[in-house]
Amino acid sequence: MIDSNILEYSKLEPLNVSRETFPELEEFRSLILEKNKEINLISAGSEAVSRERHIIDSAQIIDFINKNDNICTDIGSGSGLPGIVLAIIMKHKKSSMRFHLYEKSYHKSNFLEEVSKKLNLNTKIFQKNIFEEKNLSTDLIVARAFKPLPVILDLAKNNFNTFKNIILFLGKNGKEILKDALKKWEFEYTEKKSLTSEDSILIKISNLKKK
Repeated sequence: MIDSNILEYSKLEPLNVSRETFPELEEFRSLILEKNKEINLISAGSEAVSRERHIIDSAQIIDFINKNDNICTDIGSGSGLPGIVLAIIMKHKKSSMRFHLYEKSYHKSNFLEEVSKKLNLNTKIFQKNIFEEKNLSTDLIVARAFKPLPVILDLAKNNFNTFKNIILFLGKNGKEILKDALKKWEFEYTEKKSLTSEDSILIKISNLKKK
């Protein structure tokens, strides 16, 4: 008998996330909830809906990720959303992709280290303020609930020497935010509707240039 909690992850199956991945995603969620008693990883109000709100929400960008990319950089990882979630999924896909997770908080960075070790993930944790880092190089930049879009675009252009794509989560004003960004920037983007929120969209940006 499959645990009914695990079955909730089945909405990820159309995104080619295997069922073998679900128990480990659930284990990661349990680790977050346990650690949340000590440090603030997620809001207390979102604990009861954390499977959908945090884990499935983070996982849904997986079909935006090019499996041939070598490095994915989560620029404000927090509790590992989406970086740890993506690392779990790619491990089960037998991918050699490396995940660089930036988190300036000492306690959160320690949590990311502990989880990465426990789940045997291909991650490297940087307890650093991403805004103070320069000449970075990656294939993919990801961010969730981190900073507004204009700030992230500036960061990508100013702090990274090379990157191919940026994947972001945008809320209900996402379309307007994109429209405003295109006044100052040139870029191509793909968007898709969020699985977990009626009002939200996910976007993948490429060929970013300042106007």
